[in-house]
Amino acid sequence: MHSWRFDAIGTSWEIETVDPLDGPARARVGGIIEAFDATWSRFRDDSVVSSLRAHGGTAELTPAAAADAAAMIETYRDLGRATDGGVNPLIGSALEALGYDAALTLRPRTRQPGGMHAGHPRWEQVLHGEHGSLTLEEPAVIDVGAVGKGRLVDLVSDALAEVPGRVSVDGSGDLRVRGGTARVALEHPYDATSAIGVVEVTDAALCASAVTRRTWGSGLHHVLNGRTGLPVRTWVATWALAGDAMHADGAATGLFFDGGPEIADRWGAHWVRMSSDGRVERSRGFPGELFTEPAR
Repeated sequence: MHSWRFDAIGTSWEIETVDPLDGPARARVGGIIEAFDATWSRFRDDSVVSSLRAHGGTAELTPAAAADAAAMIETYRDLGRATDGGVNPLIGSALEALGYDAALTLRPRTRQPGGMHAGHPRWEQVLHGEHGSLTLEEPAVIDVGAVGKGRLVDLVSDALAEVPGRVSVDGSGDLRVRGGTARVALEHPYDATSAIGVVEVTDAALCASAVTRRTWGSGLHHVLNGRTGLPVRTWVATWALAGDAMHADGAATGLFFDGGPEIADRWGAHWVRMSSDGRVERSRGFPGELFTEPAR
């Protein structure tokens, strides 16, 4: 397998193919990532979501971005209902209040809990993606981190559909495999040199999330409860295996909350999650092997 490694959207990527990707294929991948970032990144001033944050309003989208908006908002709707608002696409202001802002200051402005710094409790009435546009009825900070990278991995994978043999697209924890099988370790959240299990990914996607990945300060990390605006505490790592990376990514986020297993099961996703005290749960029929006994 040939490996192409590069950095994009603030993280590392790796694409594995039987034969090296040629220049046009690499340019196609780069264009897809740039267009997605230009629409959805809250870390760049020239993005579509940044243009809406101060005053709200409506922004016209390209056909590709409009399709992304429809798919991601619908996925957020499912996740929000399943987790009672725990997953929320308007959580950006809470992330920024705790220091995970565009400048990556990583210095919290406040630790005060409550709705003041939570995601918008009525986000479905405020955020709309339809008729080729994205609308915010009032100022808010959109953050599609719960499903966005998975969606982008799907777009890149689909753009390489004509490449023969196995194609693996790994967006740093969000993996999609087409045309073959990849054996993947489930990295222990507290020890990157060990794993709690392994699973084979065949024409599917595996997405992982851990509160130990993007951390700063004392107990601060990027997985926030949309109801409180504060970091989740009970679960520390999740893995979800689904037919596409957007739903695997969304399920991995949902698994940090009550209701997460139910929405993952409804989407047909297999899953594993580890709690802060080391307990491991998994879905019925999870196709991988765990090195630790799951909780019953």
